[in-house]
Amino acid sequence: MLVVKAFDLKFKYRKYVETRDEPKFSGLPDPSPFNRDDLYEVLPMLGAVMDQLGTDDGDVLNRLEDFLNTMPRFITNRDETFHYLVGCGSQMMEGY
Repeated sequence: MLVVKAFDLKFKYRKYVETRDEPKFSGLPDPSPFNRDDLYEVLPMLGAVMDQLGTDDGDVLNRLEDFLNTMPRFITNRDETFHYLVGCGSQMMEGY
């Protein structure tokens, strides 16, 4: 699995230390809530999406962050977030 680090990201995210040690996204299915503002949630999610897309391109990662930050608010759990980002990323990569 691709490991995304905080310095790879173009945006800054809060670190919710109180939930840092709770299990994070590691694959489907995962109906747990997703906090799009928490660095500890964002890193494993973006790594999994990049893996699914089969890329380690920094430009793709930056675009995925854009999608994450404009993702509709009704998408609230990890499953939905993963599918949304993979869908957006797949469509974007078709044009590459």
